[in-house]
Amino acid sequence: MGLGSPLIAAALTLVSGYLLFTALGTSPGEAFYVFFVKAFTSEYGLGELALKSTPLILCAIGLAVGFRANVWNIGAEGQLTIGALAGAWVGLFSGIDGPLTMPLMLLAGALGGMAWAAIPAFLRTRFNTSEILVSLMLVYVARLLLLFLVHGPWRDPDGFNFPQSAMLGDSATLQPLVEGTRVNGALVLALVIVLAVWFFVAKTLAGYRMSVAGLAPAAARYAGFSEKKNVWLALLLSGATAGLAGIAEVAGPIGQLQPQISPGYGFAAIIVAFVGRLHPVGIVLASVLMSLLYLGGESAQMELQLPNAITGLFQGVLLFYLLAADLFINFRLVRKAASKAVAAPVTAPVAVTPKDAA
Repeated sequence: MGLGSPLIAAALTLVSGYLLFTALGTSPGEAFYVFFVKAFTSEYGLGELALKSTPLILCAIGLAVGFRANVWNIGAEGQLTIGALAGAWVGLFSGIDGPLTMPLMLLAGALGGMAWAAIPAFLRTRFNTSEILVSLMLVYVARLLLLFLVHGPWRDPDGFNFPQSAMLGDSATLQPLVEGTRVNGALVLALVIVLAVWFFVAKTLAGYRMSVAGLAPAAARYAGFSEKKNVWLALLLSGATAGLAGIAEVAGPIGQLQPQISPGYGFAAIIVAFVGRLHPVGIVLASVLMSLLYLGGESAQMELQLPNAITGLFQGVLLFYLLAADLFINFRLVRKAASKAVAAPVTAPVAVTPKDAA
């Protein structure tokens, strides 16, 4: 049932979508075609599907490692932004132009994301602060830093005063893998990282240590596993993959720094990680589903005149149903016995208890 939970959530999301489209006066059949089928009908659509899946895979695969160890990085969006800034600096201002440009940009992007993730890691391990709050607040700091740079020191002097950097050169741009599409080598890199993370989680002691820390914290402490090591490793790894996602977007489909680099990939990746059951293969499949929602939302806005907020609505509903399905898979409602010390109420209260305990 745990593996079936995402399927249950997806089915309920479709039911909700049917009701929503009907209420909006739109044909549900036409809307579902635009959202979930149209992308598969052309080579360009498949390329866009792969393109939007890439940053979701990169962000979600890093987050999943931390979530397994109960390390909750909610700030992948900020780490993505800083990674984009660090990698773009190499392409725009380092003076390096040649075959080493792209590898150095990717390395700078990963290091930038790691540096941003190191802030909540340090505060968690040194002062026991919540990495959830710190990583989330740093998202807004990263956005403001991006806005400052594209409106100020990094603004293209030949850009007619638009808030954007100069275009990246050919050596600093990811070239399309397939002619006629925008999908690039970042997809291959993402799939390689998926395999590497699977090996790390399934075959290494460090991965086993993090899994134990998530499943049985008391057992991990008894075995002498270091919680601080888990926190640092989880946050640095997720920061690196999010930073790679950021520079892949800037060096790929965007080609320059703009006020908005991501439509929320870092936040959507949280949903992807849980829909994928924190498993590398599941994350790839969930990323395709989430990218379908992005593409479907854009198509629905243009062809059906539906608001762009439909995409966020579908994402939220999918996560809501997933959490609800998990709740009722792992717990059940049990009526509590009325206390003898007080008069029994007309309707006895209902408690939620684990099935095993019940």
